[in-house]
Amino acid sequence: QWQLVESGGGLVQPGGSLRLSCAADRSVTILYTMAWYRQAPGKERELVAVISTGGITKYRDSVQGRFTISRDNGKNQIYLQMENLKPEDTAVYYCNLADDKTYQPLTSWSQGTQVTVSS
Repeated sequence: QWQLVESGGGLVQPGGSLRLSCAADRSVTILYTMAWYRQAPGKERELVAVISTGGITKYRDSVQGRFTISRDNGKNQIYLQMENLKPEDTAVYYCNLADDKTYQPLTSWSQGTQVTVSS
């Protein structure tokens, strides 16, 4: 079982930016596809962005061009740079290891980090 800890969330105005971080307790980022997911109140958790072991990235359509996922294998961390945030981006954001074909999460969820976009 791996331990993942998300951080960097907060309250930001529409159009603002945030950078989320996800720290792993061991060298999982170099071995696994990693992903960010989010869950808004009353909605199901959804995939936001994926980064493969080879550095290939994919995004859900609603964040394409605004969010950037990256990884630092030396620090066992992944990041989500979020620009031009919108109220509909408000959610709890989670990172996880992901199946490299289905992008389904591979380990249990941690506590996540809350992102609130509001004026």
